[in-house]
Amino acid sequence: MIPPVDKLVLGRLAFGASAEDSAFIQAKGLNHWVEEQLRAPAGDEPAMLARLAAIRLRIRYGAGEGWPAVDELRPLTTLDKDVAQLWPLTDRKAPLAGPERQLPRREVAAAAIQRAIHSPWQLREVLVDFWHNHFNVSAVGDHAVAAALPDYDRTIRAHALGNFREFLEAVAGSPAMLVYLSNRSSRAGSANENYGRELFELHTLGRAAYLNDLYNRWREVPGALKGRPEGYIDEDVYEAARAFTGWTIEDGAGLGGGQTLPVTGRFTYVEIWHDNYQKRVLATDFDPFQPPLADGRKVLDLVAAHPATAHFLCVKLCRRLVSDTPPPALVAEAAQVWAENRRKPDQIRRVVAFIAKSPAMRDGFGGKVKRPLELLAGYARGAGAEVTVTSGLLGALDASGQRLFGWAPPTGHPDDQAYWLSSHVLRHRWALALGLSDNWWGTGPFDIAARLPDALDATEAVGRVHAMLTGLPPAGGTLAAILAGMRLAPDAPVSRRGDYVRLAGRMAAYCAMSPAFNLR
Repeated sequence: MIPPVDKLVLGRLAFGASAEDSAFIQAKGLNHWVEEQLRAPAGDEPAMLARLAAIRLRIRYGAGEGWPAVDELRPLTTLDKDVAQLWPLTDRKAPLAGPERQLPRREVAAAAIQRAIHSPWQLREVLVDFWHNHFNVSAVGDHAVAAALPDYDRTIRAHALGNFREFLEAVAGSPAMLVYLSNRSSRAGSANENYGRELFELHTLGRAAYLNDLYNRWREVPGALKGRPEGYIDEDVYEAARAFTGWTIEDGAGLGGGQTLPVTGRFTYVEIWHDNYQKRVLATDFDPFQPPLADGRKVLDLVAAHPATAHFLCVKLCRRLVSDTPPPALVAEAAQVWAENRRKPDQIRRVVAFIAKSPAMRDGFGGKVKRPLELLAGYARGAGAEVTVTSGLLGALDASGQRLFGWAPPTGHPDDQAYWLSSHVLRHRWALALGLSDNWWGTGPFDIAARLPDALDATEAVGRVHAMLTGLPPAGGTLAAILAGMRLAPDAPVSRRGDYVRLAGRMAAYCAMSPAFNLR
């Protein structure tokens, strides 16, 4: 069975179907909802700011060399801070416990969960999550990336619906990316290839456009002699790495002659570290001794405009929003919209609108499985729960396999079913729903019983809760499994029981474990 349109699309374009969003789509239609969502203002509205201000995360560690033991609840204090304000957390000589240095990551992750559950601008939050995975950095264990993460999150949020070429440059110059992919240390004569390779393979043209197994000289690449190479080879990566030498951060590094960079963590360009000699990237010659930053910006121009980038990005967007195996026609049409609007300031917004309004958005239920954040937020939204993120909830999501801003490889979290359906991950997924229902982590009371009518038997109650979350009646096997798991007879009266609130919450958690809720 296919869920109603509102439940189906809100599992794809939002973090789940709230009663308010479902009612909006039922009354005014999906396209109206999409247009409303794509008019999201910059920043958070007052209600969301209040929810963020209410969060208290526990920070706890023992006494160490130069610091006392700490066990306290703290509000979020780093989200709006400039990287220079947080850079002291990277000072290895300062007497600071590890949890203090990692605090920005935990706070940005807590804010991401809170927004996923309660932000009215759901489509924007879905895209912010998408771009964080696309331009992945890992802050776990890396105190410099952690200190730069609030600034990086603001960068992602500012460009999530904007122009991709502008987005690329903002990411290339972000301290978090410069640290994570090691470009901060790239110098003329010893260019670091990490960023250059991931720029081609993960950020723009994609692995399918890597042609070095077929060609190892630029002239041999089809289209190269006409200035339109079909893909890239290692030579392009090496030359691009040279183009980004000197793009670094103010981290106190020596410049020679007794001079050093300031210690702010902010982006800077050091001319004496840049390789100024001629280069060739994607069959395009770069003249020597160009103005500051010009070489790197020219590389970004070339990769942003390449047809393979349009295809690669649209495959990823369609995979995230529609299905693990998106229709090729949809990808091709979205790529055309991408290319036609590549100079528009709202290029990404236009492409997302096209995908969101396509017939494919209403088809193919079950083409994706919800990742833990989608499961957690979708459950809270469907149940109408007032959730305030706590350290316990953040830790449970970390344990689920989706540690926000802590996925070590530059690929970002997997976006296909296989990884998220392993037995280990499934156990933690179920714990997320059960923990919310039973308030294991102090996230707030969970009273789904208040949304149910009186005098229900067990079969009726499960049916009501399942429909509330999925828009569908429970399949026979699902209904039987839930009743058996709760040790309830089908006709057992439940709404007169003294523990009805807890019982209904458990029913909701079991319904959230069903295939109908886990798929989208």
